[in-house]
Amino acid sequence: MKTRLAGYGAAGIALLIVTLMVCLGIGAVHLPVGQIASILLHQLPGIGQPSSPSWDSAAEQIIVNVRLPRVLLGMLVGAALALAGTGFQGVLRNPLADPFTLGVSSGAAVGASLLIFTNTQYSLVGVWTLPLVAFAAGMLSLWAVLALAREGGKIPTRSLILSGVVMQSFLGSIVSFLAAMSKDTVNQIIYWTMGSLSLRGWSYTAILLPYVIAGLIYLWSQSRKLNLLSLGERQAAHTGLEVERLKLGVLLVSTLLTAAAVSMSGVIGFVGLVVPHMIRLIVGPDYRLLVPLSTLGGAIFMVWADTAARTVLAPTEIPLGVVTAFVGAPFFAYLLHRSKKQGRGDVL
Repeated sequence: MKTRLAGYGAAGIALLIVTLMVCLGIGAVHLPVGQIASILLHQLPGIGQPSSPSWDSAAEQIIVNVRLPRVLLGMLVGAALALAGTGFQGVLRNPLADPFTLGVSSGAAVGASLLIFTNTQYSLVGVWTLPLVAFAAGMLSLWAVLALAREGGKIPTRSLILSGVVMQSFLGSIVSFLAAMSKDTVNQIIYWTMGSLSLRGWSYTAILLPYVIAGLIYLWSQSRKLNLLSLGERQAAHTGLEVERLKLGVLLVSTLLTAAAVSMSGVIGFVGLVVPHMIRLIVGPDYRLLVPLSTLGGAIFMVWADTAARTVLAPTEIPLGVVTAFVGAPFFAYLLHRSKKQGRGDVL
């Protein structure tokens, strides 16, 4: 397993670096990969100041202050959503589970929409008011789902999924109501609920990075237990696994990842659903591989999706959630078709 992880991991990291270099050069001002590499190396500590730089200051400003923070934030958002989707699918043992399943994304959308509707998105702590409220609303929605699903101190998977569907529908209706009642801010509400990485600086990346690192460490440490849980809750319990404790821990961490990502970028669908499936098709169902490789896959997928969103119809920017849906929906249809040909009742 270690050999497979090393091989797939090295390939994933190499593809991530290639994605970074290529996507940094794509835009209204095209920049060659060699020049981008020189600019990035110049930013690293210990690299000397070149006597005669081969680039102008405008190119360096474009890379360092405009494109690089956006690309890195896209990597973190994609990694967080894919990692959360892997956790949800593992603990719920449901191939349709993703960050939307438990209404976390919808809860964050309600918090953001309320601020936009009342024009108070900068009232508390400036530009951070909306992300903070969206994060708190997402966590509050999880608390409501868990309270609704809990039965005798346990959280049955079926009740949890049903509670999440109910909460997602209810919260979604609130967002739709606010958009319908708004006259001046309806476009802002709709655009936020479709996701975007525009106008995000280095501070957003710095805030999201610890969540992704902590979430990856925790979920990867639980990968063996998730493998046991995939056999069934009763069988896993017979091996000595504390099933309810594992489910609660993974749900909380996955929700934190989702709420943190959504609060930074708005609602972006299909990443947490599609990426874990893509990785599962390549490496199999072992969560010791799925967790780290889904993190890399989510980062790569999101950067390419964002690059398409900002360049396909330039200077008009397509909402990021629209691009991920264009890719995710056909892929999910393919999974359904594939499962039918194999005579299986799920999309795994």
